[in-house]
Amino acid sequence: MYCLQWLLPVLLIPKPVNPALLQTHVMFMALYLIGFFLERKPCNTCGLVFLVAIFLICYSGIGNCFLWSKNCDTVRCANG
Repeated sequence: MYCLQWLLPVLLIPKPVNPALLQTHVMFMALYLIGFFLERKPCNTCGLVFLVAIFLICYSGIGNCFLWSKNCDTVRCANG
């Protein structure tokens, strides 16, 4: 479970408040995770624990997921 020390801090990186920066944040997170899994090759247990944590965070409430935000769609619709 040594590899989880590199994955769990990813869950603590805050989402940007500005909706314009959300796409950059998502791209950074996706590239970091892809690079991590290709370079470090974590064990199956660590990968599974991390994916379960992402699933639980993303589907526990509206706007909780660090990869996307459902609130940005309403902000975009209200402004346009």
